[in-house]
Amino acid sequence: MLFSFRWLLLEYAVRSLFRRFGKNFFIFLILSFLIFILSSVLMIAESIKAELNATLKTLPDITLQRFVAGKQTQIPISRVDALLEIQGVGSVTPRIWGYYYFKPAGVNFSVVGLDIYEEPYSATMARLIKDVNWTQGSYDAMMIVGEGVKTILRENYYNDFFHFITPEGQTKKVGIAGVFHSDLALEANDLIVLPKRAAYEIFGMNASDATDIVLKVSANVSEIPTIVAKIIEKFPDLRVVTRDDIRVSYQNIFDYKSGFFLALFCVCAFAFFIIVYDKSNALSSEEKKEIGILKALGWDTDTVLQEKFFESFILSLGAFLFGLATALFYVYALQAPLLRAIFTGYSALKPPFDLPYTLSVSMIVLLFLLSVPVYIAATLIPAWRTSIVDADEVLR
Repeated sequence: MLFSFRWLLLEYAVRSLFRRFGKNFFIFLILSFLIFILSSVLMIAESIKAELNATLKTLPDITLQRFVAGKQTQIPISRVDALLEIQGVGSVTPRIWGYYYFKPAGVNFSVVGLDIYEEPYSATMARLIKDVNWTQGSYDAMMIVGEGVKTILRENYYNDFFHFITPEGQTKKVGIAGVFHSDLALEANDLIVLPKRAAYEIFGMNASDATDIVLKVSANVSEIPTIVAKIIEKFPDLRVVTRDDIRVSYQNIFDYKSGFFLALFCVCAFAFFIIVYDKSNALSSEEKKEIGILKALGWDTDTVLQEKFFESFILSLGAFLFGLATALFYVYALQAPLLRAIFTGYSALKPPFDLPYTLSVSMIVLLFLLSVPVYIAATLIPAWRTSIVDADEVLR
């Protein structure tokens, strides 16, 4: 009997929602939109943070860059032996890399030179070039490219090869040996890997120089500051960048971008609490009259509050689920157009990459607690105030 009564009470709550369909539908849309905005921004932030953290783990312990007159320039490879003499340095690898601007698509490709028999400077790079056929055939050289690069080249009718333009204005025909697939889109999506000899020609660099030098530390990571001090003492023109420096830089950029999210969050929260404040202050005359009639028919305060609880729970939970589902589709299926630019910005530096799927349970719980219980409380408080008054007084 109790179950039957609760089921009828639930049915009454549903019918009550449909009786005031216009008002409830408007509240449903507002709540859904607020939850959609908040969850979309949180999902984008979580995805990019996960991508950055995964990329950070693949970076070398120390990166050395040479600056002259405030501008980065090449480092003589002859300094490698001197760096190996520093205690605590396990390996030293000169890198040849840079950006190649592809004007038809308006993007920059990251070009990395790597000899076939050279040990890659990162585990990710070793995984990317594993089992790649470097046979040159009729081309000047062969290269492997990221998925984003391959897509852009195919759109511009480069299926099997690509013509690089050197600083001297000459063309260099490089064949495509393969496409590597990586779960680190930020690191590998815009990447081109080819032999160092070809990279030197494309960039117009001297073979005795390197773009930068990366170091792998054999000692404890706590010794890195000591190693950095020794490097600066021996080569004052070098800028030393540690993995921790890059992590701090990532965090600073993300904190700056998060300021836009904070402003957006404040606007959404303000709009939401205006709705809550309006509902918690008073019920409409029609709702008060309905409660008075129910009291006159024998409903007690507990039953009235249960019915109002069902109403607010159905409305707020439906808005929460709809907003969350819409945000999931918007972020991971549509790749969050417009909102994504809050964190990534608009730039031609990289081909587009897909946001990795990262759905945090704690984020869902936070969004639920910020929306459903708050709205239920905003509905029950004025309903309780009205239900404790005598029915004849409410009807008058």
